[in-house]
Amino acid sequence: MPDYGARPAPPSADKRWKLVDATMRKAGANAHGLIETLHTVQQAFGFLDEEALRYVALSLRVPLSQAYGVATFYHFFTLKPGGRHTCVICLGTACYIKGAQHLLDTMQQTLHVAPGETTEDGEVSLLTARCLGSCGLAPAVVYDQEVAGKVDVASLRTHLEKWARHDS
Repeated sequence: MPDYGARPAPPSADKRWKLVDATMRKAGANAHGLIETLHTVQQAFGFLDEEALRYVALSLRVPLSQAYGVATFYHFFTLKPGGRHTCVICLGTACYIKGAQHLLDTMQQTLHVAPGETTEDGEVSLLTARCLGSCGLAPAVVYDQEVAGKVDVASLRTHLEKWARHDS
């Protein structure tokens, strides 16, 4: 493990880094605080870019690969700025069996966007999850952090139309 020396300076003078630093101090500035710190960065900045991952990794004395691994493993972290709205489709076994792939296909065809991407207008980010832990609601979709259960193609389209009406 390389010698990290003194704590690195935040990537910028942005005051949101003070929130991140406070989270790291609260967690004892060690690897045990990695997920909590990444959550704070995500909440403060909306996504985790390479600069943020490097800063957190150096500050917590963990390899950058570990910070990146955590950031890419959990569906609630994103490495790119998201759209104004976010749609997460669960592709876990129960959801998949009950039609999640049809929901995903509908989103891709309707919005012309692939999973992990945001529409060209920056309105909607389409994400997938391995499991939301809502198997009894299969197929489950998360619209802007609200879980919806037993979603079918018609209700998915209705929700997209609602977003479009409220945003115009």
